[in-house]
This record gives sequence, structure tokens and C-alpha cells, in this order.
Amino acid sequence: MSTSIATHPDRLLPADPGTREIARNLLARVQDLPIISPHGHVDAAVIEQNTPFLDPAALLVTPDHYVTRLIHASGVSMEQLQPQNAGAREIWRTFCRSWPLFEGTASGYWLRTQFETVFGLHGELSAETADASFDAISARLAEPGFRPRELFKDFNIEVLATTDDPLDDLSSHKALANDPSFHGRVLPTFRPDAYINIAHPSWGTNVERLIAAAGDGATGYGGYIAALENRRRYFVDHGAVSADHGVRTPATLKLDPADAEALFERARSGNASFEDREVFEAHMTYQMARMSVEDGLVMTIHPGSYRNHHTPTFEAFGADTGHDIPFAVNYTEGIRPLLQDFGTAKDFHLVLFTLDETVFSRELAPLAGFYPSVYLGAPWWFLDAPDAMLRFRSAVSETAGFSRSSGFIDDTRAFCSIPARHDASRRVEASFLARLVAEHRISEDRAHELIVDVVDSAPRRVFKL
Repeated sequence: MSTSIATHPDRLLPADPGTREIARNLLARVQDLPIISPHGHVDAAVIEQNTPFLDPAALLVTPDHYVTRLIHASGVSMEQLQPQNAGAREIWRTFCRSWPLFEGTASGYWLRTQFETVFGLHGELSAETADASFDAISARLAEPGFRPRELFKDFNIEVLATTDDPLDDLSSHKALANDPSFHGRVLPTFRPDAYINIAHPSWGTNVERLIAAAGDGATGYGGYIAALENRRRYFVDHGAVSADHGVRTPATLKLDPADAEALFERARSGNASFEDREVFEAHMTYQMARMSVEDGLVMTIHPGSYRNHHTPTFEAFGADTGHDIPFAVNYTEGIRPLLQDFGTAKDFHLVLFTLDETVFSRELAPLAGFYPSVYLGAPWWFLDAPDAMLRFRSAVSETAGFSRSSGFIDDTRAFCSIPARHDASRRVEASFLARLVAEHRISEDRAHELIVDVVDSAPRRVFKL
């Protein structure tokens, strides 16, 4: 009986037998290490309340824009993928009919691994097996032990960071931290995008709420800055280690306080231009760095996504529905004002991500190779795929080595995909290091040290865990 590709011990390892053997030994060194997930989008309340998963479609299809976007590209309407328009079983049937589309994709790799290792589902999905697979997964979801807390332990997760609104009360995080029966760490992450991006449809309302809640009685721009600082401290007090920024570009700018206040008031009155939006976001990215230097939160920047590219889809179905498209960015010039003032600041950690592969070797590796504050964010979103992760390592290691990277970031909303994603990353790291050993560029002993550092020590070090 042939071994399934989803559980084949050599999946993602080099095809060359000699190099593969080196990679096997390296993988064995880290395969059972706990999962450190310092950036993701799982809801802390789901873990705190140990909420049962609803059904296969709600768990694996509808919330995952990696999945829905490719099905939509094949001609399936978004309406057919919405729970309010189609039942869970019918959405699952649509997904199973579309399953061949996912061959060769990172999504297909993760999903296939989940089906076998998490759900015990064997055999390929198809239109013919849709109902049987739906029933099999549903039965698994109904098991008492198949709940988020039990899976957190089964997946060997040690640290899981969430992404949270600045005004979130973080009650679920507090409850988990105080629960003696829960042994993992679920950490909040400060994510202020909707309070900084003046093009956000709720920006004005959000800012008024923010100032009223945490502005220490101040008003205007001064109250706004004070409120952001206060809420960041609240997050620190509740275990946060980082602040994440989904900015349009990596541009940074230090405005004169009077100019910043005038721009802020122009935005509040609804008279800000597109250029004003860019300037304000660049200034606030600079301000977020200043605050990180003061309060110690690791600063992560995720730029380069043209959000909601298809307006009719956004208007009908909202954000995060699969039509965010990458564009080129300029890190060297854009991030320079921030680094001039904070690039060598003591204990400041700045993790730079990109969707533009061209900046890996040209800009990010040289920046991380000089500034003590700068670390290389792992390949993210469209780049967190096996070949793209290998390209990342090839692009940055010759300039920045291994010590300047963040460790793997799964960035996922799909809780059950976490172990598959981290396993894929560990296999890719083993493969890359094995090639260096086979080419006599590093020793095998050193490769064993490096892979432990990349998988385990790096995220702890970079995110101050």
C-alpha cells in the first residue's frame, strides 16, 4: 500500500537522496518542538470558551480567503460561498467539486495535511465523496475531545498571539491567563489600523470612541495620541508583546506637531485627500515606533496589499473576502525616517514583512544586516508557500545570515491549519540547510544548531517571549 502524499515522511524534502538524508536528520531535531505562533488571527474567545466548531464548511471554507478566492476565480459566485445563501453541506459540495484547483497551492498542501492528520480523513476529495467527507468531518467535530482547548494541547502550541482591536477589553485573554487548567499562552496583539487609516469607513467614529475611552480627558490630536499610548499600556498589562500594523506602504514621516494636528482635524472634518491619508499613515507609523521604543512592544509592519481591490465584492461581502492584491513597495526610502531616529534604539525590535519578493535581497536583508532593531519577517500571505519560503532563505541568508529573521509566522485564521503550516516551514528550513551542508558551505553540526535557532529560539528572541 502506497504512502499518502499528505503523510509521506519525505514531503517537501529534497529529491536528491543524499541531501534528503541530511534534511531528515535536521527535521528530526525540531519536528517535536512546541509551536510558537507570535502573529495570527484566531479569536481568543473561541479558546477561552472552548467553543465547538460548527461544521466543515464554517471551519475550513467560508472564513478562509485563501480558499474562497480560488473557487471564485473558477467562476463560482461569492453568493454560493456565503452561509446565509447556501447551507453548509452545499458549500462543502462546491468546495469538493473545486478541490482539483488547489493542486500545487500552499492551501491545498495545508488542507490535505489537515484532512489526514487532524480529521483522519483518507482519500481524495471530489464531487462524489463530498457528502461522505462532510459527514466524517462532522462526526469528528462532534467528539468531546475535539474542542479548541484540547486541540491547543494536541497541536503542541506553547504560545499563540491573536490580533486585537485597541479598545478590546481583552477579557478572554485575562480569563485564559488566570485559568490554572489552561497551560498555554494566548497573547493579545495591538492592531490600530482602523484608528490610523483615515480612509477606513469607521475611522471618525473609532477615533471619537478611542479618545472618549482613553484620552485622559484631552481632546483633539493630543487626546488621540494619549489614548493610543494608554491603550498600548493596557495591552502590555494584559500580556501583549507586540503591536502589528497593516499599513498600505512602509512610508514613515515625522511631522511637526502643529502640522500633525491640522491634518488630524482635516481628517475628522471629512476633508482629507488621498495624499493626506498617505502622509497621516506615514506619520502615525513613525509615532507607533516611538511608542514601541517607550513601552517595549515589538513593532511589526505588514505593508504592500491593495485592500478590497474589487469594490462590488467589498460592498456586497465586506473585507477579507479574497480580493486583496499585492503591489510593489519601497522599504529603503520609506522606512528611513523611522530608522534615523529609532534604528539603533536600545531594545527596539522592528519586524518587517513584505508581499513584494523583490525587496528581500535588495532592501530588507541589507537593512536587517545593519540596524540592530530590524528583523526579517517570515514570508507572509501569498508567500508562505514552500517554494516561496525557499526563495526567501536564498535571498536573505547570504546578506543577513540566519540570526536576523523572525522565525515562522503562520498569520492564520484557520486554527486547525496551524500545525500543518508550522510543519511545512520546518521541512523547508531543513531542506535549505541540508543543501548548504551537502554543498559544504556549513557543517552538519552547525546546521543542527541553526535549525533549532530558526524554529524555536528566533521567535522567542525577536518577540521577547
